[in-house]
Amino acid sequence: MSISNKMNFAAIVATFSLVLLCSMQCHAQLSSTFYDRTCPNALNTIRTSVRQAVSAERRMAASLIRLHFHDCFVQGCDASILLDETPTIVSEKTALPNLGSVRGYGIIEDAKRELEKTCPGVVSCADILAVAARDASTLVGGPSWTVKLGRRDSTTASHTLAETDLPGPFDPLDRLISAFANKGLSTRDMVALSGSHSIGQAQCFLFRDRIYSNGTDIDAGFASTRRRSCPLEDQNGNLAPLDLVTPNQLDNNYFKNLRQRKGLLQSDQVLLSGASTDDIVLEYSNSPRAFASDFAAGMIRMGDISPLTGQNGIIRTVCSSIN
Repeated sequence: MSISNKMNFAAIVATFSLVLLCSMQCHAQLSSTFYDRTCPNALNTIRTSVRQAVSAERRMAASLIRLHFHDCFVQGCDASILLDETPTIVSEKTALPNLGSVRGYGIIEDAKRELEKTCPGVVSCADILAVAARDASTLVGGPSWTVKLGRRDSTTASHTLAETDLPGPFDPLDRLISAFANKGLSTRDMVALSGSHSIGQAQCFLFRDRIYSNGTDIDAGFASTRRRSCPLEDQNGNLAPLDLVTPNQLDNNYFKNLRQRKGLLQSDQVLLSGASTDDIVLEYSNSPRAFASDFAAGMIRMGDISPLTGQNGIIRTVCSSIN
């Protein structure tokens, strides 16, 4: 081979290597414009599905935000929570934090079905979850934010991690802080994102101990009101709003409730318990703008948890199953 041919060959190899590297890494960063060319109406399609669902039931907004949260905290924002049980997959849907309480699966499937009609095999279920959470927030008066896109879907789920990695309603403050820190989220993120409990409802068995505790960290009148629909025994599934004042509005009233010792869950009231998060709670209770800004920023950071990008993962055709 002549010197010139060797140089040409080397150049070709170098170019090929750059192309290969780019195919692996150039799309590794999430981008808000990811679907601008491949599926320009993706966001509108998702928004339509979410709007219809929230119009039919305001509570669904809380459910969609929670669905995204429960996805991201278990092996990253990869739509693993949507996978059904199979001979090779132990579904996250049956893990204790999700069983009988996580909702909104059908809304995501509806959006995916519509997207497959116009952009088959393009938009991931993981991205649908992220966009749906943002749209749900705006539809109930909460903040908006620019959703970064380009996540891909997992081919696995982790029932085990769903049982261990998700913060729970009985967790003490140090456990809440560490659960978020383990995902790269700050204590301030944790408090801001807890403000999603400004909407939605909780089942009786999750707050029964708190309302019958006669503790100093709960308002007596509030506890008495909550006992009416949550007896000491039975009726575990009876629902109560997490925010009694504005139950269908994503606002800073949640933090005002904490100042009055009216947090429904133990993991709510512990945010204002003479510890490190008190000042943040007080700030948000006094400033709707500070809460809205930090909630949006926290949701963006949560959406960045370990996404599958580039050549990793797949684009599922149906969100509940692997292609």
